[in-house]
Amino acid sequence: MSDSNQDLIGRARFADGDFYANDPFPIYEALRRHAPVHRDPESGLWGIATYDLVEYASTHPAIFSSANGSRPFHGANNHMIDMDNPAHIKRRGLVSKGFTPRRIAEHEPRLRQICDDIIDTVCERGSCELVRDIAAQLPMIVIGDMLGVLPEDRRDVLRWSEDLLGTQGVGDEDVIAKQMAASVAWHEYATGVIEDHKRNPADDLITILLNAEIEAERLTDEDVLGEILLILIGGDETTRHVIAGGMEALMRNPQHWQAMLTDRSRIERTVEEMLRWVSPIKNMCRTLTRDYEFGGAQLAAGDQALLLYESANYDENHFAEPAVFDPDREPNDHMAFGVGAHFCLGSNLARLELRVLLDRLLDRLPAITLANDEPLVRRRNNFISGIERMEVTFTPSAKVGDGLLVLA
Repeated sequence: MSDSNQDLIGRARFADGDFYANDPFPIYEALRRHAPVHRDPESGLWGIATYDLVEYASTHPAIFSSANGSRPFHGANNHMIDMDNPAHIKRRGLVSKGFTPRRIAEHEPRLRQICDDIIDTVCERGSCELVRDIAAQLPMIVIGDMLGVLPEDRRDVLRWSEDLLGTQGVGDEDVIAKQMAASVAWHEYATGVIEDHKRNPADDLITILLNAEIEAERLTDEDVLGEILLILIGGDETTRHVIAGGMEALMRNPQHWQAMLTDRSRIERTVEEMLRWVSPIKNMCRTLTRDYEFGGAQLAAGDQALLLYESANYDENHFAEPAVFDPDREPNDHMAFGVGAHFCLGSNLARLELRVLLDRLLDRLPAITLANDEPLVRRRNNFISGIERMEVTFTPSAKVGDGLLVLA
């Protein structure tokens, strides 16, 4: 191995939010080629870097367990991604009642209205900050509606979601203080929403979770709190970053935007490439249940290993020219939603949000482009990360509706 590759591998810091924010791709490539299962000496975490090895670990829970927590060093939380079967499949079966194909399809007319209302807040100006004005708006409104969040509370819930995630790989005292305050505020708010739904059932996910039953068992209130927190962060933060990162790729590769303008059937495959390209969930943690030789490394029982989805989605042994944004990629069996038993339950909803938003942006802001060539700031986070700010310009246009209460 060359000195340059040794240096790159030595810079892998899997627990550090800065690692994921500051162009980890050269390090990923060196890991895939020379150390596909590598232990970061600073944190003690193993990183699994290739597509095939991530897939294997994801589909062998008897060796790589989720039951000690999907985040390193934190232990298990009371939600389905921190469980192995049979507990996982039972919990998933209850929560999945809110994500049936029929219920997801019913969201489309409402999604189109939401997208138009969001675009209405910026369309007359000719410019906006895309992350805050558009990308953060759509998933927060959609998930908020599913969780019974009142429009006037969306801004608070968005802030809590951001602050709850903020400590992942960032040890600043003020960030930790915000996380603790957000945890208390969210728990109090969500408890109130659950109590209200017991008195006043609604056609939303909270009521479904409160009434879901398998084998005469129902979720407790604490179970519901755990799952809606997972849905909030998973549904809000991830889709936001795919919108932002995907739009950046399209604006830097305008031929693909133009292709969609003339052929809307290309939207679906473009969404899949956006998901692979951004890979908003950088990793999930698994705990070794026994000593195990894997990928040329010797892991011990109790060791924690991160499934590096972002690296797997850029594996040159699985994807042709992975560093090229290519909506015509076929097949595009990316891991943006994970793989195996823990494949993301909300994947179809996320895909629908992305497809509808792209369609409305193509209609209403067809000339959208980056406002400048300044480097984009990415979130310091070792779990879910993406672009924080991105200024864009477009041709001003008229509103199409009366609007709803958004977060701007």
